[in-house]
Amino acid sequence: MSMAQFDKSLWKARDDSAEQGDTRRLAHIVEAAAGQVRKGEAVLLGFACDAGVARNQGRIGAAEGPSVIRKFLAGLPAHGLTRLLDAGDVACEGDRLEDAQEQLGLRVAELMEQGARPLVLGGGHEIAWGSFQGLARWLDARGDSEPVLVLNLDAHFDLRTGRPGSSGTPFDQISRYCEERGRALQYACLGVSRLANTPALYARAAEVGAIWVEDRDMQERHLAARLANVDALLARARHVYLTIDLDVLPAGVMPGVSAPAPYGVPLTVIEEIVLRVKASGKLRLADMAEFSPRYDQDGHGARAAARLAWQLLND
Repeated sequence: MSMAQFDKSLWKARDDSAEQGDTRRLAHIVEAAAGQVRKGEAVLLGFACDAGVARNQGRIGAAEGPSVIRKFLAGLPAHGLTRLLDAGDVACEGDRLEDAQEQLGLRVAELMEQGARPLVLGGGHEIAWGSFQGLARWLDARGDSEPVLVLNLDAHFDLRTGRPGSSGTPFDQISRYCEERGRALQYACLGVSRLANTPALYARAAEVGAIWVEDRDMQERHLAARLANVDALLARARHVYLTIDLDVLPAGVMPGVSAPAPYGVPLTVIEEIVLRVKASGKLRLADMAEFSPRYDQDGHGARAAARLAWQLLND
């Protein structure tokens, strides 16, 4: 496990300062997350890791995701943002996944203690177990036992019970952790593909009391009903952890993942759910997983990932 500091070289964009009006892009307002954080301010953190995907017999390459997403974020207009804080990367060395997840949890908790709302860029979906450890540390330090909603936008339940942990086990790990400690948890997985999950995974989802909606019921014609479902979930929670596995998107939009989705959930639907969660005021932490640039085509996936990240970063 290692920590990489803020890398300004990733943040490059055209300079339109000779034009009228506000022409700033994210590259022009980004800075190292070294100073004081405003309460609720979004802070970027990377998790450069392939170990979980490798253990889960997937296509590696997601360790390169955080840097490439930053490069595509760099050229997006700042609009309401006056600054963007980047806390660098937690990097997994070899197969030392558990060490990297622990370090990610420590860094997330540290940022949350400063008042930040971290947005963590993965990395495989093993990121979720590390991210949640950070949220749990933050809650424990506050003596807060209020209900937590883990909202996963994903084609996969990622509730595998085998060990060691992998990109396929994080929500089983989270569920067992909360059960052992008596912490109130609701796990919801929206976008599940019946063709990508075995009956055993559906059974485990029922066992942990998960709420799920399959991809066939997550199309644009279903948006109003799905937003109503999300509102109901938000109403019952005090704290929300939003995790987006980018393989929930159709392969034509998101080719750069370990397991491209032939059907998937439209970007329009995913974005509206993200915006609804952010508007709730209950979002404490978010992450994005599985973007693997080596399998991307013409930057299609990178642009989609950057768009979702931009929505989460803006006030």
